[in-house]
Amino acid sequence: MTASLLMASVGLWFVIGSYISYSSRQRGKIDLADYFLGSRRINGFVSAMTYSATTYSAFMMVGLVGLTYRYGVAALGFELTYLMGTVILLVLFAPRYWIAGRKYDLISPSELLSFRYENKSVGALNSLLCIVMLIPYASVQLIGAGYLVETLSDGSLSYTTGTVIAAIVTFVFCWWAGLRSVARTDALQAVIMFVASLMLVGYLALKLGGGGFHRVLVAERSDLLRLNWSPSFFVGLTLPWAFFAITNPQVVQRLFIPKDCVSIRRMIVGFSYFGFFYTVICCILGLMAALMVPGLDLPDNAMPMLLKEVPPAISVVVFVSILAAAVSTMNSIVLTLSNMFGRDLLKAYNPGLSEERELAISKIIIVCLIAACLLFSQLKLDLIVVLSSLASGGLLVQLPSIIGAFFWKKSSAKGAVASILVGGITVGFLTVANLKPLGQWPAIWGLLTSSVAFVLISKKTQPPKGAESFLRELKEDLTAKFGF
Repeated sequence: MTASLLMASVGLWFVIGSYISYSSRQRGKIDLADYFLGSRRINGFVSAMTYSATTYSAFMMVGLVGLTYRYGVAALGFELTYLMGTVILLVLFAPRYWIAGRKYDLISPSELLSFRYENKSVGALNSLLCIVMLIPYASVQLIGAGYLVETLSDGSLSYTTGTVIAAIVTFVFCWWAGLRSVARTDALQAVIMFVASLMLVGYLALKLGGGGFHRVLVAERSDLLRLNWSPSFFVGLTLPWAFFAITNPQVVQRLFIPKDCVSIRRMIVGFSYFGFFYTVICCILGLMAALMVPGLDLPDNAMPMLLKEVPPAISVVVFVSILAAAVSTMNSIVLTLSNMFGRDLLKAYNPGLSEERELAISKIIIVCLIAACLLFSQLKLDLIVVLSSLASGGLLVQLPSIIGAFFWKKSSAKGAVASILVGGITVGFLTVANLKPLGQWPAIWGLLTSSVAFVLISKKTQPPKGAESFLRELKEDLTAKFGF
């Protein structure tokens, strides 16, 4: 694929996306709810697409394809477990977040914790945890874009060029209209992701003999059709992602944006269909890559090498879809983290800060976060793998305080603070030291220690005075609006 073809395809995508982003701007005065939540008026289809595009990053068409290339159908089990967990969590938590957000005018996920536990330190600590854990994860999106551009252009375009392109697109898609812009460009990018994957799998199926693909697979690589993961490996890899829907703030914030109950239902159903088919397609592509480009030392190279087996017209669409997946995830992370920084750190400890000033500072933070991710991506550290693992495990330690906020009236602010601190330190130490006590991954121990700390300290301390009324009002609204 020539450098000119790559740049032309990126240019076309950028122009269309920029137009959508620019036209999404709200005329007149823009407040925080508009910039970060689209005024809570996003319809079901766009909500489903932005949730899907935010959730499914470049990991799918690069990482999951490579994982399937290496391990076979075990990777499908891992990803479908994540999908099932996400759908269940959305059914349980999406209505609760939506009701609480509207009822109490909450904007960020951490702000909900501060409100529920009646302690700004809970939200501040939670926001710091998310910022520390998610900057490396966001940087991975730029790293993936850089390697993809460099590989597909055969070195005509540099790694740095790829990362800069992704960073610029992220900035433009975020800046003009905030969530309105991100949500609508995400809808475009989700469609590109799905259509491109269908085109690629269809072409390769024909190239491998149409309906005889499975027979070739059974004959030549039957080892990929057997489960080959140990229980500890499966649980360690799967558990942090199984709770992704309520521990990653960029997707949690999406639960505030649907305009009504019908839109929430459509968001969940739309994401379920998108996630299932996109997951199956990516795993099939991994199996196809194992047949067509065998013997790769680095499984993550399976997709770039596979794209060299198809016509440029198809490979360029797939290339743009992978870049779109990376950008859609990164711009959502950046937008949410900037909101959490302004809302849960600056505003919480400076109550006199005006909304206009808070929004202006948050927009500056967007630039700072993108710049930090871009600089971090240039280091090409081997440590990035460790940091990505640390991110998923570190975010998991929020789980006890989140569940307690919605389901346990005796949970306390001190219990939540201790839970996040103890769990975060545990995951950080074990990950950096590369330790797996009793063969279990750091995320398992982080969740265990955070849960124990949360329960024990909550039992010994006083719950917030408004906890019981919060849960009662939430229950009443759930019954009235959703029938449960």
